[in-house]
Amino acid sequence: MKKVLVTGAGGFIGGHLVAYLTKKNFQVRAVDIKPLSDWYGKSSSSENIQLDLSVIENCRLAVKGMDEIYNLAADMGGMGFIETHKARCMLSVLVNTHMLLAASEAGTEKFFFSSSACVYNGEKQNSVNASGLKESDAYPAMPEDGYGWEKLFSERMCRHFLEDFGLQTRVARFHNVYGPHGTFDGGREKAPAAICRKVVEAKLAGKHEIEIWGDGEQRRSFMYIDDCVSGIIKITNGSNSEPVNLGSEELVSINQLVSMIEQIAGIKLQKTYLLTAPQGVRGRNSDNSTLREIYNWEPKVSLMDGLEKTYAWIYDEIISGKKSM
Repeated sequence: MKKVLVTGAGGFIGGHLVAYLTKKNFQVRAVDIKPLSDWYGKSSSSENIQLDLSVIENCRLAVKGMDEIYNLAADMGGMGFIETHKARCMLSVLVNTHMLLAASEAGTEKFFFSSSACVYNGEKQNSVNASGLKESDAYPAMPEDGYGWEKLFSERMCRHFLEDFGLQTRVARFHNVYGPHGTFDGGREKAPAAICRKVVEAKLAGKHEIEIWGDGEQRRSFMYIDDCVSGIIKITNGSNSEPVNLGSEELVSINQLVSMIEQIAGIKLQKTYLLTAPQGVRGRNSDNSTLREIYNWEPKVSLMDGLEKTYAWIYDEIISGKKSM
């Protein structure tokens, strides 16, 4: 039985990945800095441990005996968080550095690193009509300040640990992952979850208004969590060591995203635009040519189908009086 470590396992993507791996009968060690009571999802079939992986001794404990590592640990959130916590986001480089060192020392077979579309050159994302971002568009380097630089630097470390020490690293650049069992309030939530929450709250309160960050014309693509997990497995098991986009090519504006969720909820809302709020780049979309050419794969879940599942879960959480962690 293959032994697998998932870091950031108490988070949204990490929790889903642990659930998938345990169902596939991997022996999973799940690690996160949060207390176990605050994990988004815990599997009774995994070994669940609270550890601060910015400390290298803890990384050595975590990797001991593991065949593969999925490093998803990071201090991050939606645009509202990463634009106002740049130093905190960059401190995640301690986790990545120490995890790579510990994995190399332990002779780990494969090391997956979760990067982000925030590594891409900002000048290529100034228009709502921007083309899909190819992997080469990360250079010349001009990533999202703070979080994007941390991810880009850590990508380079993965490359050089492969070159210098033979550690088989794999890197995926996530594009706006969403779905059930994730953050939907508290400041770290991303656009799909935030808008689902706002629509649910407006519907329950009978106050048919919604506040949108920016002018609503900024455009993004969003990838459903099940596709994200499938893509992680594909990329980890492949032979390509270069960073790969992992996202949907279904591009929509924030206004269109709101309209889709209104349709799901059966409600129409009056929009108020908060132009001073964090809103990121004007346009960002994934170019999935590499996914198709190298892995013969790409995300399958349509945005509407994924939003329906996400909205239903957030609605149930809210009416039951629960808050996300």
